Amino acid sequence: MLFPGDRTRVGALRHAGRDAVKLAIVAAIMLVAAAVLEAFGRQLVQDRSLRFIIGWGAGALWLAWFTLGGRGGGDDPAALEKNRRRAGPSPDTLMPPEGVALTLPIAGVGVRLAAQITDILLTTIATVCLIVLLAVLDLTDPNTLFAIAVLLFFFIRVPYYVLAELVWNGQTLGKRMMKIKVVSHDGGPLTAHALVLRNLMKEAEVFLPATLLLMLDSASPLASLAALAWIIMGLLVPFFDRYRRRLGDMMAGTHVIHLPVPILLKDLASEAPVLGANRKQFVFLSHQLDHYGAFELQTLEALLRGQSLPASDNSARQRNETIQVIVEKIRKKIGYADPIPPADRLRFLQAFYNAQRKHLEQRQLFGDRREDKFYAQADQET
Repeated sequence: MLFPGDRTRVGALRHAGRDAVKLAIVAAIMLVAAAVLEAFGRQLVQDRSLRFIIGWGAGALWLAWFTLGGRGGGDDPAALEKNRRRAGPSPDTLMPPEGVALTLPIAGVGVRLAAQITDILLTTIATVCLIVLLAVLDLTDPNTLFAIAVLLFFFIRVPYYVLAELVWNGQTLGKRMMKIKVVSHDGGPLTAHALVLRNLMKEAEVFLPATLLLMLDSASPLASLAALAWIIMGLLVPFFDRYRRRLGDMMAGTHVIHLPVPILLKDLASEAPVLGANRKQFVFLSHQLDHYGAFELQTLEALLRGQSLPASDNSARQRNETIQVIVEKIRKKIGYADPIPPADRLRFLQAFYNAQRKHLEQRQLFGDRREDKFYAQADQET
């Protein structure tokens, strides 16, 4: 967040949060393992030499895991292709019923945890406000305040998750802030049944065991350990799934994706053709701009945008031949008498695009919307 680079600070937090949460969870597991070893193992092993052997042996195992771990293969193309075939289709590919594959990156555990924390904070704030209201109106007893708070949190939390995802098509406020959403795993539409099921399972996975863990005391250690173990198992499930699904997602047939970032293309009309010392400016009269409509203008825009893409020698030659044919057709269509040198063909098309777009926009202001070059025939038929 201190040095976000080209991203916004929220975007940098989402990007770095995926790896940060993974590291935090691994560090927490290592701390728990270290606590168990310190509490039990250290007391059972009293011999100093044996302690050194165990310590150095564990260190050697960690070093071997960090240096030798991984899938292997390096940058070998054959190994990479073998791993790709073994892994199957990319989890970022979603196939809707229309059969057109969509690339939608899977939301990582970090960004989902950030969205979850945001939603918990929002529902907690609502619960605290209600508790304060009840206390001010003297409608509750201090001895039952905690139990009432737990019940209010439950009755606020469950409808919030379900209704928010129903209204916003798979998004809560936290998910909207993190730019992620729930989608159907098979590419179909989200159903109310799936959204209700995944959110009710969240209660069984996390919230109810967490509530049980908070309400139990030292007199029931086994129940507390069981609740803690269930929560840890539920949190670890997404790490072993390619689609980072929790149990609720698996049962509901959903997973969470990053929303695609819309990219606004540069306005071609703002790029005036570059004029050299010996190059003239292309000027088009009004009657020369009455031959084409919006469809032809969009086709020309796609052609001009494609010039910035890299191309091989063969593709570049075909591209130049296409431009030559288009320039000659436009000249013939609009009656432009002056020949266009090969070096000025792109300048000619860019100037014609600017003039044609300005002309169509002016005509549209007067209610004359020209869809394509056959607009005159359509007007006569109307």
